[in-house]
Amino acid sequence: MTLNQLLYFQTVAKHQHFHKAAEELNISQPSLSRSIATLEEELGIMLFERQGRNVRLTKYGRIFLEHAERILKDVDMATLQMKQLTGDEGHVDIAYVFPLAGHYIPHMVRRFLSQEKNRKVTFSFHQLHTSALIEGLKNEKFDVVFGSYVENEPGIQFVPIIHQEMVIIAPEGHPLTESPLVRLQDLEDYPVIGYDRTSGLGKYTNRLYEIYGMKPNIICESPDEYAISALVEENFGVALVADVETIHERNVEIIKVKDQEIAHTVYMGYLKNHYMIPAVKNFIKFIQKEGTRL
Repeated sequence: MTLNQLLYFQTVAKHQHFHKAAEELNISQPSLSRSIATLEEELGIMLFERQGRNVRLTKYGRIFLEHAERILKDVDMATLQMKQLTGDEGHVDIAYVFPLAGHYIPHMVRRFLSQEKNRKVTFSFHQLHTSALIEGLKNEKFDVVFGSYVENEPGIQFVPIIHQEMVIIAPEGHPLTESPLVRLQDLEDYPVIGYDRTSGLGKYTNRLYEIYGMKPNIICESPDEYAISALVEENFGVALVADVETIHERNVEIIKVKDQEIAHTVYMGYLKNHYMIPAVKNFIKFIQKEGTRL
């Protein structure tokens, strides 16, 4: 059974006449008759019965017509959606780490959509840790992701977009705020709230501690700056975090690390040598051009 046979059957059922149906389909009447006969033979049932020059659907033909019309309607809808995806509409599935949810992602997507050629594009948004972002990207659940760089992923193109300064946050009136020179190593003197060790920033900060030969007293781990700064605000400890908007909304002291330039880079990632619809390609180009300026 082919889609052409379903279309031929539907057209004959509409006109109740083989000659008129053949004219609409722009095929010969014998070809149309053979196609319907083959379909009936395959189904093992008569779909039409003749009435003079006309034909009419049998009881079973009417049942089959319901299925055929539903199938053809689904095909039309699928074809329309594919044309939309390859035109100026399209859909982009993006996923990103939590610190980008407050400003960067909403702002950049809105700027992208503000361009006339992109105004019909739609987006799906997902917030996850970097490991889940990479897994979803490789499984084609996401088109573009934003998070930490991950080694040994040759199939993924990583593009640096943001360099986040790392700062220490402490409760108001904490002794660290009184020192004119705060070093990263000073964290060892206090309880530390860390990032979840499985997250990109968790792995990054733990590598920093190893590089500087530190063994901070990490009393708990939290998923993002919102949760970490809440604990710091309530004087559970201090923390080394990315300088993002969230920490500025808390009653915490933000302390720059002196004489040690520490920054975390956020990357955009997408699959190499992988087919992309125009909307995804255009969004990637937009971020490469505009996303690093924010």
